[in-house]
Amino acid sequence: MSRLILDLIAHATIETMEMVLASGLIAVIGGLPLAILLIATTPGGILPLPAFSRVLGLVIDAARAVPFMILLVLLIPVTRLIAGTALGTGAAIVPLSIAAVPYFARIAEVSLREVDHNLVDAVRAMGGTRWMVIRFVLLPEALPGLISGVTVTLVTLVGASAMAGVIGAGGLGDLAIRYGYQRFNTTIMLSVVAVLIALVTLMQAIGNGLARRLR
Repeated sequence: MSRLILDLIAHATIETMEMVLASGLIAVIGGLPLAILLIATTPGGILPLPAFSRVLGLVIDAARAVPFMILLVLLIPVTRLIAGTALGTGAAIVPLSIAAVPYFARIAEVSLREVDHNLVDAVRAMGGTRWMVIRFVLLPEALPGLISGVTVTLVTLVGASAMAGVIGAGGLGDLAIRYGYQRFNTTIMLSVVAVLIALVTLMQAIGNGLARRLR
């Protein structure tokens, strides 16, 4: 394998990691509060607002239902407005983040829902506020599951970032399409696949290790 190909793969890997980590961070920042709202406002929650909970759930599910490739195209005007361009690594972070927020929100909701409700009732019986329930019960108890959810989200974003290469988003997907597929370079195609597998395996191993430690 030539030095040029190695340089291209290294540069594309860095771009992919930038997209995945940035959009993953935004997914956690945006998705976790949504998950907490879903749990808190359900009937029997710490702030029961059933109508609000149903509407919020419908909005999240509607956002998740749109295929990522279609979302990429639909969000081009929004991407241009935010990033100033619809091409490149920075621009790809916008649709990746918008797709990842509702995805992580549902994953986090499952983890939060598994927290023993007796712990919540105990804290409320001792005069704990809603914030205290969230801060000292829900989040700590659900943390291993949340870490696993972050891991799954990051792994999904690796695949989504590769698909974003179709519209010139940069990264490994763009490299595979422009230099592998369009130029019939099997070496680059196989190299990109190998790097993607390595990234996913590494992320999954790190996530599983953190979750085990926290349990």
